[in-house]
Amino acid sequence: MQTPPRGRHRTTLLSPFDRRSGVRGVLRHLGAIQLDTISVLARSHELVPYARLGAVGRRAVEDAYWQDTHSFEYWSHAACILPIEEWPHFAFRRRSYRNRPHWNHDLPDGVYDQVIKQLCSEGPLTATELGGAKKTNDWWDWSGSKVAVERALMYGEVVCVERRGWKRLYDLAERAVPGDLLHDELDDTECLRRLVGLAGRSLGVGTRADIADYHRLKGEQVDAVIAESGLVPVSVEGWAKPAWADPAALQTPPRGRHRTTLLSPFDSLIWERARTERIFGFTHRLEAYVPKQKRVHGYFAMPVLAGGRLVGRVDPAREGRTLVAKQVTLDGPKAVPAVAQALAEAAAWVDCTDARVERVDAPELREPLAQELARLLG
Repeated sequence: MQTPPRGRHRTTLLSPFDRRSGVRGVLRHLGAIQLDTISVLARSHELVPYARLGAVGRRAVEDAYWQDTHSFEYWSHAACILPIEEWPHFAFRRRSYRNRPHWNHDLPDGVYDQVIKQLCSEGPLTATELGGAKKTNDWWDWSGSKVAVERALMYGEVVCVERRGWKRLYDLAERAVPGDLLHDELDDTECLRRLVGLAGRSLGVGTRADIADYHRLKGEQVDAVIAESGLVPVSVEGWAKPAWADPAALQTPPRGRHRTTLLSPFDSLIWERARTERIFGFTHRLEAYVPKQKRVHGYFAMPVLAGGRLVGRVDPAREGRTLVAKQVTLDGPKAVPAVAQALAEAAAWVDCTDARVERVDAPELREPLAQELARLLG
């Protein structure tokens, strides 16, 4: 089966789900929304639904994730927010962690049981409330209680029920997870079959490596279950490797309007660099952890999506109520209106009333971009 050529399949934001379902609909459609500590305009788990829904309130985003037990946090692509109904399908990973012989942090005797007892009697609690997150100011120097509660989270005995000031709020799984979901009854094959199918449907179409990367599975795990995952084998014009697609994506013609928006570098649309290059012909690298003098596009450069294409990138910042485009890359003069629109909408979303453009890769486009942005913010 042949899929459309690059840029035309449903990896773009062409409303593959009903936007009326809101943030929870985005979460269920994507299956995993990555968390990250970096906050420039907002944190990544806020930017992902914003990219798809527009200026949804940031408090509403948090409430949609955490109120009424609609999600849980666990290790997927990285630390991710996951739909609560997927709890049983991560049993394979919880079992793997329980059987893991080595850890980076030592666990003092008796501390694990003490943490569980404390959560039972006092929870939900943060690591600080459990006895302190760190022994020293070094970020990696965890206290015994922090080691214990993080291990309990990996085992599935404890759940992060909310992020409070970016601190995890822990509670016992038996209290936080609905009773009909609180089990590890599914074997590894059933778990993997579900996650491979979810990854393929979230991506629309992907190679073996794309699908494995989505929930950080091994290639051989994908191979073992993909024939029973509900995905269908396809070939994609310009792709050297075989791929699999969601049958529903192939049968449903693209509909709706493309979003014009800034994308978090941790958005699942672009989080895998090789896939982003293959689909969009766009090379992107997060440079937050690159020494400043070696950065090319900036600390937190955000790709700009418009018309189903990536047309540039912006490294943003905020100074009071001014949004600053510190460094901008444009795919030619035709990208100016789209980048200005994405910046203006983002500025309004984070309550900025003004904007300033500092550097543009093509200096002659700086003034046209600044003028169009000023007009939109008018």
